[in-house]
Amino acid sequence: MDSKALERARNVDSMKLLVSQMNRKLDVIKEGGGKKRLDKQRAQGKMTARERIDYLLDKDKPFLEIGAFAGYEMYAEEGGCPAAGVVAGLGYIRGRQCVVVANDASVKAGAWFPITGKKNLRAQEISMENRLPIIYLVDSAGVFLPMQDEIFPDKEHFGRIFRNNARMSAMGIPQIAAIMGSCVAGGAYLPIMSDEALIVEGTGSIFLAGPYLVKAAIGEEVDKETLGGATTQTEISGVCDYKMPDDPTCLDTIKDLVDKIGHFPDAGFDRIDPVAPKADPAEIYEIFPEEGSKPYSSVKILERLVDDSKLTYYKDGYGKTIICAYARIDGWSVGIVANNREVVRSAKGEMQFGGVIYSDSADKAARFIMNCNQKKIPLVFLQDVTGFMVGSRSEQGGIIKDGAKMVNAVSNSTVPKFTIVMGNSYGAGNYAMCGKAYDPRLIVAWPTAKIAVMGGTQAAKTLLQIQVSSKSETLTEEDEKALLKEIQDKYDRQTTAYYAASRLWVDAIIDPLETRTWISEGIRAANNAPVEPFNVGVFQV
Repeated sequence: MDSKALERARNVDSMKLLVSQMNRKLDVIKEGGGKKRLDKQRAQGKMTARERIDYLLDKDKPFLEIGAFAGYEMYAEEGGCPAAGVVAGLGYIRGRQCVVVANDASVKAGAWFPITGKKNLRAQEISMENRLPIIYLVDSAGVFLPMQDEIFPDKEHFGRIFRNNARMSAMGIPQIAAIMGSCVAGGAYLPIMSDEALIVEGTGSIFLAGPYLVKAAIGEEVDKETLGGATTQTEISGVCDYKMPDDPTCLDTIKDLVDKIGHFPDAGFDRIDPVAPKADPAEIYEIFPEEGSKPYSSVKILERLVDDSKLTYYKDGYGKTIICAYARIDGWSVGIVANNREVVRSAKGEMQFGGVIYSDSADKAARFIMNCNQKKIPLVFLQDVTGFMVGSRSEQGGIIKDGAKMVNAVSNSTVPKFTIVMGNSYGAGNYAMCGKAYDPRLIVAWPTAKIAVMGGTQAAKTLLQIQVSSKSETLTEEDEKALLKEIQDKYDRQTTAYYAASRLWVDAIIDPLETRTWISEGIRAANNAPVEPFNVGVFQV
């Protein structure tokens, strides 16, 4: 086997291992609070959160789970919070694309951790941006009281969810809530601020204060059913609209309700019949390098993602460290902005490092982004970027101004943006290539992704210099090496795709072979909402 074939084989083995590790982690996450707690839920006559979603959604259509890794390796002292204690995603009900959010009562009785609130807000954001109906399957004990200070009062905390309920209703976005277990205190507002509320008899209950709190507050002794069970809330208070005998009937009724919802005018994104890539997508495993610092052909990656492997390049000979091209993905017209990871030579004969954004590349990308907005073409960003070029030549050439142009164009872009973090995503390169702060409709990472202000080695050496200079005593060479390793190990842990996904900096970690599906379903969702006029403001051309 020659050296190139050996390298391709190593790349395949590395990616397969990473995908396998990801899937094993997902299998554990999908067990929620564990088999005993799931079985206890079933013994109560209730379906589990994932069983409810599986029953509700169309089997022949994709389900894009959002935030499966939310909370991963967080809250260890509290016993963990798999998937943030809530299952959420994009799926189809009777052919209608919807957002679905289901509390997982096997995780701390469905209590809300700080990351739970963030994940619910992300689900609502997806619904609002794309004008998609949202279904809440409620089964929660409310705020996790030991952490109430981190979930209760702030702008992006628990209460923002009810504010969003009201705003979404005003926007005409359908919201349907099913009370399939506990629904307590402030959490009671979510289903009742939805357009319609269903409640399951015998297991569903909703009240501002449970029996214990009522006894403590006013001395009244009352059982849960009398206080806020299905009969009370549908026949006496009229708080809920439908009383359901069991989970399956409740979910079937939601299907019938969704089936009757009218449709918005679509945004008009262009789509033709899909065509598979000519180049085999499985070869992405061969092309993407085991070592993130190695150059590779970004064009070959793109040819395995786009229809018919056909790209129409914009300014092909200019600004070569960013690839800008028109293409189709699953039939949808897209504008692609991708970091070129090959070492290239500029028109002036200068060598340019792959993955670095130079002035000419930033200028090209900004203009391409404006063109896509003018033509109403969704944008797809594929990140493997180490940042902007530094040094006296770049500074004198105006790299800050050109970088600002690109960031301005990304910030003000009104066509939907989708971001795939394939490899490195460092510093201002993350921003210019539409990182989470720049409102991509969906942002996902391959298992190879690394997100940080700079690479681990550079950051560790910088931090080492700071720590060494702050110490009064002189460190030995061995001490410095040990300190460098400690810093780098910590930094490397914080740059992984899992660290990013646990904090919802990305919506999901995906197998690279799922990239086309995520982009296509994301554009389908975005096509439900109008595109606002594009204006870049003060733009230093």
